[in-house]
Amino acid sequence: QGRLMESGGGSVQAGGSLKLSCVVAEYIDRICEMGWYRQIPGQGRTLVSRITRDGTTDYADSVKGRFTASQDNSEKLLYLQMMSLKTEDTAVYYCAADLPVDDCSGSRLRTWGQGTQVTVSS
Repeated sequence: QGRLMESGGGSVQAGGSLKLSCVVAEYIDRICEMGWYRQIPGQGRTLVSRITRDGTTDYADSVKGRFTASQDNSEKLLYLQMMSLKTEDTAVYYCAADLPVDDCSGSRLRTWGQGTQVTVSS
């Protein structure tokens, strides 16, 4: 099973920007879907952005217009460019990739990165 590793987290002031990266240790042809999630203390892990197999991106309403998810030309890195950061964005951010059990139309296996902390101060 592939392994993912996030990096780029840190502490920034509100209004600043930060870019997260995720190494995708898997052949891109095997991946059904990739995405970014975050977990705020006391809350569950929630979707931030997802990238479908055809490259379409979706975003949570709370980050729409501020965050941009993408993958590089090598298709081995997943990025999350975060701009106009708010204190509410403080969370542990995770990248994820879904791999098919049989094919992408059926059951999938979720692979998570270890998470990277993002702290936004006022």
